[in-house]
Amino acid sequence: MSKPLTDHEKRKQISVRGIAGLGDVSEIKKSFNRHLHFTLVKDRNVATPRDYYFALAHTVRDHLVGRWIRTQQYYYEKDPKRIHYLSLEFYMGRTLQNTMINLGLQNACDEAIYQLGLDLEELEDIEEDAGLGNGGLGRLAACFLDSMASLGLAAYGYGIRYEFGIFNQKITNGWQVEEADDWLRYGNPWEKARPEYMLPVHFYGRVAHTHEGPKWVDTQVVLAMPYDTPVPGYKNNTVNTMRLWSAKAPNDFNLQEFNVGDYIQAVLDRNLAENISRVLYPNDNFFEGKELRLKQEYFVVAATLQDIIRRFKSSKFGCRDPMRTSFETFHEKVAIQLNDTHPALAIPELMRILLDIERLDWEKAWEITTKTCAYTNHTVLPEALERWPVYMFEKLLPRHLQIIYEINQRHLDRVAVLYPGDSDRLRRMSLIEEGDPKRINMAHLCVVGSHAVNGVARIHSDIVKTTVFKDFCDIEPEKFQNKTNGITPRRWLLLCNPGLADIIAEKIGEDFLTDLFQLKKLLDFVNDEMFIRDVAKVKQENKLKFAACLESEYKVKINPESIFDIHVKRIHEYKRQLLNCLHVITLYNRIKKEPNKKFVPRTVMIGGKAAPGYHMAKMIIKLFTSVGEVVNHDPVVGDRLKVIFLENYRVSLAEKVIPAADLSQQISTAGTEASGTGNMKFMLNGALTIGTMDGANVEMAEEAGEENLFIFGMRVEDVEAMDKKGYNAREYYERLPELKQAMDQISTGFFSPKEPELFKDVVNMLMNHDRFKVFADYEAYISCQEKVNELYRNPKEWTKKVIRNIAASGKFSSDRTIAEYAREIWGVEPSDVKIPPPNEPRE
Repeated sequence: MSKPLTDHEKRKQISVRGIAGLGDVSEIKKSFNRHLHFTLVKDRNVATPRDYYFALAHTVRDHLVGRWIRTQQYYYEKDPKRIHYLSLEFYMGRTLQNTMINLGLQNACDEAIYQLGLDLEELEDIEEDAGLGNGGLGRLAACFLDSMASLGLAAYGYGIRYEFGIFNQKITNGWQVEEADDWLRYGNPWEKARPEYMLPVHFYGRVAHTHEGPKWVDTQVVLAMPYDTPVPGYKNNTVNTMRLWSAKAPNDFNLQEFNVGDYIQAVLDRNLAENISRVLYPNDNFFEGKELRLKQEYFVVAATLQDIIRRFKSSKFGCRDPMRTSFETFHEKVAIQLNDTHPALAIPELMRILLDIERLDWEKAWEITTKTCAYTNHTVLPEALERWPVYMFEKLLPRHLQIIYEINQRHLDRVAVLYPGDSDRLRRMSLIEEGDPKRINMAHLCVVGSHAVNGVARIHSDIVKTTVFKDFCDIEPEKFQNKTNGITPRRWLLLCNPGLADIIAEKIGEDFLTDLFQLKKLLDFVNDEMFIRDVAKVKQENKLKFAACLESEYKVKINPESIFDIHVKRIHEYKRQLLNCLHVITLYNRIKKEPNKKFVPRTVMIGGKAAPGYHMAKMIIKLFTSVGEVVNHDPVVGDRLKVIFLENYRVSLAEKVIPAADLSQQISTAGTEASGTGNMKFMLNGALTIGTMDGANVEMAEEAGEENLFIFGMRVEDVEAMDKKGYNAREYYERLPELKQAMDQISTGFFSPKEPELFKDVVNMLMNHDRFKVFADYEAYISCQEKVNELYRNPKEWTKKVIRNIAASGKFSSDRTIAEYAREIWGVEPSDVKIPPPNEPRE
């Protein structure tokens, strides 16, 4: 028998990772050694693995810069409409491997590093994640940047360069403990500071009424320093820019005349200004109305709009063509997409610039603003909607408050003409919510100030139109659209699952990587014995690799033959990790009741971070780890059931766990998860989905056929009916003995013998005020999980369903999503023009 291939040998055989030409390999080795000696000033005998990582990162970066400069030159010449994606979060993860893939360098680098006696995967694992996001919204922005570059759009991502990203999660005695994510500690080889484009941002002050109109004066200034990160498209030589702003105090900060004497304190106080970009707020789907957060939101918007206008004015025809001093054509050259309401201040800020600085009249300024801006809504949960107290605006942004009042007045005047005497409608539609304190509804500001409003999955867009923004939709139905989310198949298939990408490429060629709909061709092979075997083999290899990874990290041995049942996402009541927990306890009780019965073995893994201030989410983690303590140490259970909490779930861990999953849990209460994108990643990587008819699950079931997913539970209509009738948890508790047993075990301390009362808050919530109706779906969920077991017993039929799912996942490419934004919101056409590479002369 031939000895098994090493990881390196396996990777060499994967054609989709680029050809390792001899010239390339020797060039890369030379460059690597040059960076080791001259950039890092290290000798091979004192260099650490981290030095090797940086040498390789610089080597790969060298291949980017020529294309980057050339792309920006190309935009300057062609002067296309530019897209500006504004987001408070960009959850990028690691950059090295993605860059090698998009430049077609992966196999050449792998070979070069191997010849130098090093292992590429070990070096890749040294890179810190850029964790500048909480979850779905931030990761969506990252996928969108990849797709915009791959579709040749002149696009820019604009956000904040947080010094500390999403916290690192440690589990200590079963509890989440947060630690700061000092991701820049060793430096970031992918960013380039651009101090020459530093811009002032103003706060506080007052509005002076001059003969020329209102002026915002006596402000405090903070400087915004841009850091640029290249965003390469897939093998098209396009390299776009993500520009993240960092806060700097001006050198005269607090050293003005009234502060004479305390020079030392004044310099120390620079921190106050620079705190703006210090840390990412760690809340997912929850609004925390803190002044620092409002400062962050205005900071990114003010710096970005100055940048956009500078670029608009100095574009190619700036000097000769008088058009560029006029803003007539602004919306034909500039699109601004607001990723949720966090950058909503772009609307009043653009108005302020056009009115106070460029001196346009209101009507013209408003027309330009609305034609330029578009808004994406990401949630309908009321606790997530941004409603800022008016008093904060009075203090921090007094001129913007005036502008918002004027926008509101004109908006309500229009509504009053359409619905005379309907004062209740005026109250509902106002941008200002009366109360103590008065608040500004940022979602209403976005709807009124944008020419397009979209939800992120069909069911969510429908809910938006019929509930949250119904009144607005009645007036301007044409403004509301759907853009179902997607994921980039480069990172979420080729990068994380090369084995699967390779067997697909063998069957249908490589074009699916830029046209994911081609996966439909796999339906021709759904009965092909060899292909079925190959798909199953790749999954098994991924499971073995992940099992080994778990063993080294958590010292737990898991059964690689078991169902890998995986539930990874932020911890939140609406995502119903508690429902999963109840299933685990039920499974445990069934094994204990009939220890000699044949059970389908399972390894249940839950992973995700809880917002530090979210008590219930932290209790959910503690409950799950406590159940794990009992289950994993019960000799009767053996390896039939294992319960593992995946610590510090993040992009780089997702890339390891998703390819190894058999079952993907997407079990939010119908009507609560706007879209979900993890669901799509699992589908593309050969896991089957157990889920409710919520978010994009609905469209996944439509694409693959509902019979190829494990769909269960209430639909949106059922949830609405239950809200009318009233949800009575106790009724389910009394009627379902297995549910009662599980709940009694939780409440009597079976899983917390040292602290029997530990989970009383969880029990009380589930029994008396569960907004997300966990018990109402329990019975359907348990019986659906029995269907999962049944199918898993028949590996061939299971794998056929897997193939049907992969074949149906084409719709969920972010390339398709972005092509729809481009055509239907931004008014631009994706282009497959390949910019000539730096080594070829320009025309």
